[in-house]
Amino acid sequence: MYLKEPPRIKVLEALGAIADGRVKVINEEECEVISSEGDRRYRVIVKGNKFYSDDNGTKFRGYVGYPIISCLMVKGVLPFDKALSDALKGIPWRKLNETLKNYSKVEGVIYEIVGKRGFNREDFERFINEVLRKLGELRPTRLA
Repeated sequence: MYLKEPPRIKVLEALGAIADGRVKVINEEECEVISSEGDRRYRVIVKGNKFYSDDNGTKFRGYVGYPIISCLMVKGVLPFDKALSDALKGIPWRKLNETLKNYSKVEGVIYEIVGKRGFNREDFERFINEVLRKLGELRPTRLA
């Protein structure tokens, strides 16, 4: 079963997780990603183009969740940009997602924050497009 393309904001959330030091490589096939509030730990398994993660997006909605994306970035499978990642440091992702309940609204807030940090939306948009293109080339499937 193929995993769907994630909402665009999940690429940003993955960059934020890396900037915050919340992605730990366990071994060649496994990572652990800690949630933005530090109260949840997600297990990620990567075997070629087969992925498993116990985050809600992957488990219940069938798309490649941010824990998988961040793990693939750390492992060098997907593109990574340190400057863009650093611009997303300290973002309260879960709080924003639960408060605004709309990824487009959250994305707007994120772009306001990074704008104040000296970055422009176009740089992030180009990066997101590249990550999603590469992710699509992998033809991600669910690891049973």
